[in-house]
Amino acid sequence: MSRDQNRTSHYDEDSLTLSGTVMLGTGVMIGAGIFALTGQMAEMTGALFPLAFLAAAVIVSFSAYSYIKISNAYPSAGGIGMYLHKAYGDRLPTAFNALLMYFSMVIAQSFLARTFGSYTMQLFGGDESGLMVPILGVALILTAFVINLQGNRLIQGFAGFIGMLKIGGILIIGLAGVLLADSLAIDFTRESEPGTLGNFLGATALGILAFKGFTTITNSGSEVIDPHQNIGRSIVISIAACVVIYTLVGFAVAGNLSLSEIIETRDYSLAAAARPVFGEYGVWFTVAIAMTATAGGILASIFAVSRMLAMLTEMHLVPHSHFGMSGSIQKHTLVYTVVLGIFLTAFFDLSRIAALGIVFYLVMDIAIHWGVLRYLLDDIKAKSWVPVTAIILDLFVLSGFVWVKLNSDPYVIAVAVFVMILIACGEHLYLGSEARKRIMHREHNH
Repeated sequence: MSRDQNRTSHYDEDSLTLSGTVMLGTGVMIGAGIFALTGQMAEMTGALFPLAFLAAAVIVSFSAYSYIKISNAYPSAGGIGMYLHKAYGDRLPTAFNALLMYFSMVIAQSFLARTFGSYTMQLFGGDESGLMVPILGVALILTAFVINLQGNRLIQGFAGFIGMLKIGGILIIGLAGVLLADSLAIDFTRESEPGTLGNFLGATALGILAFKGFTTITNSGSEVIDPHQNIGRSIVISIAACVVIYTLVGFAVAGNLSLSEIIETRDYSLAAAARPVFGEYGVWFTVAIAMTATAGGILASIFAVSRMLAMLTEMHLVPHSHFGMSGSIQKHTLVYTVVLGIFLTAFFDLSRIAALGIVFYLVMDIAIHWGVLRYLLDDIKAKSWVPVTAIILDLFVLSGFVWVKLNSDPYVIAVAVFVMILIACGEHLYLGSEARKRIMHREHNH
């Protein structure tokens, strides 16, 4: 076998069970949603932030329909990259939107890494220097990289163990927080301007970021047992579990902290909420669960996103260089993903990481639903009104989120637009390049 052939990705069929796939999905979802977004959503919309989680769940439920239908018809390790290719073919919309999803997933792992650092430092009184949070985040990404090199079964074992541990721990925190709270009749006030519809939509958009981890399940299509059934089931189970957990914890935090306290501790609000209920031991317990949850999320995210980029590379939708590395493309994309994640973790704070992630994700999500409506409706036996509703809801919350950020942090919107223009121009040049045409011609002849 030639060296080039040895570089292709190899997927271990039937290596991921239904429960293992659910744990990979919830690993990303719970890690991001509970531990860091709660405070940011409260800062944006005030007392309504638990309802913003519920609104996000409704929108994600409509969005998930398209992914489930395509997954049942075309399970693939390429996940969303392959779904976009089915809809748009070998063209710019496929490459552009697939890369938006790729970057949003890398952003998600950076978000998890910094959340890990923020919670860990609560054991040492915080991070006044501002250096330890990114250092701990980078260390976590490197650890997850080493584990990902070991293979699917080890990843599934880690994800399953961590998943059960963190779900149990979060449920304990949430139930105790609700039962022991002084009052669930939440009446927050804030000194700044009261929440508006735009602020609520912006918080809902952040809530969607907490649920979007279900898309990582689609990248395991070639490795899941009975993928035509189990990918869709895994998505439904993951979203349903997170709806319950997010709602419970949202009200627990709201019942134990004032709005100003939630905003002040927005990067570690769940740990702060545990203090009135459990004391310092509760803080330690919450931090331990947060560290476990975010570590599991990083592990699952790196697993999924590296496979997606490998599929895009093998479809010749993105350029690829080995940079002198040996091994398969799948190993190379794992390295690229980790390097990019480390960069974001080191130089971007949590709020800006989240903002970039939600803009990229919602633009890509709209493209998925439009592809279903325009090209795949009959093939996957989908009902048109569901993706139409999903597009309308996505546009609604994206508009609200962009409006809020333009007024509070226009820099991050400028960065998002710049990166999207850069991706579109770069992909346009690559797809029309002579080098790619030669590769495609050679493969066609073979």
